[in-house]
Amino acid sequence: MSGNNIDKRGWSGPVLGPVIDYFKRNLGIIGGLLAMMIAVSFLSESFLTGSNLLNVLRQITTNTFLAFGMTFVILLGGIDLSVGSVLAFSSVFIAYSLSAWNWTLWAAIGVALFISVLIGFFNGAVTTTTGIAPFVVTLSTQTIFRGVAMLIANGSPIRITNATLIKLGTGYVGPVAYPIIYVAAIMFACYIFLNKTKFGRNVYALGGNRTAARFAGIRTKWVEIRVYVLSAFLAGIAGVVLAGRLSAGSPNTGDGYELDAIAAVVLGGASFTGGVGTIGGTLIGAIVIGIINNGLNMLNVASFWQYVVKGIVILLAVLIDVMRKSSSNRKKTALQAKN
Repeated sequence: MSGNNIDKRGWSGPVLGPVIDYFKRNLGIIGGLLAMMIAVSFLSESFLTGSNLLNVLRQITTNTFLAFGMTFVILLGGIDLSVGSVLAFSSVFIAYSLSAWNWTLWAAIGVALFISVLIGFFNGAVTTTTGIAPFVVTLSTQTIFRGVAMLIANGSPIRITNATLIKLGTGYVGPVAYPIIYVAAIMFACYIFLNKTKFGRNVYALGGNRTAARFAGIRTKWVEIRVYVLSAFLAGIAGVVLAGRLSAGSPNTGDGYELDAIAAVVLGGASFTGGVGTIGGTLIGAIVIGIINNGLNMLNVASFWQYVVKGIVILLAVLIDVMRKSSSNRKKTALQAKN
């Protein structure tokens, strides 16, 4: 074996191989993202500046936390509409614990995240044991915990003065904001869970064919419960970071955030029917949503139009997914007919 072959295998295999595969899988969405950035840069000179692009990354961190959890849920063919309310509850609970009960910061964060996990466990347990659609279950918990957050805060934001929490949400390492670093760490952890563990393989198997997964001996209910727990846990973390960024716990925060999270996942190539999707794709989807929001703001477009644009983007993403699946099914049918 020649030295050239060793080098080629050594670098393009374990090092460049996954990177090349990532770009191949997400070529369409990456191309769309670059086209969008070029178009906005022509309309606004300050868009492609380093400070603005870092600002976009900082702004999308909350949605990215939620979207990573939503990726696991959608991979199962499920949905979690409660993440925005869990985020609001987490931030309000921490703010109230610090101001009214004088808890230590880490006790407040720990209990907030524990309750978030319980909410996720409830979503997963009710969905798997009763057969009620996850849309209905998580819509119910969305409403319940939005109400609980309102009750705790009496409908108004609770100011946070804890310097450590504020720094967790607003601190920087050089030009990079702390929340961006948190997202990078959580993305890496989610990638490992999804691609390098038995749990991740079970998630894909369950989303691809629930019946086959059951016959393969996978504990489908337990896998599903853990996925909803993970989604709620990441929403709780998003609430912690956002409370620090805003220096307040607001019961109104997170309203509609579940739609942005779903949009990011679907734009990233995930299928609503389950079994298809990646964490890397979700990150690109979140960046697309962030670019849309930032670009429209820089062009002084009314915020109401952002809902219209995101709605159209979600519809197009789902339409592309349906067309892709239809094309794949036709090819399979043609192949079977030949054989």
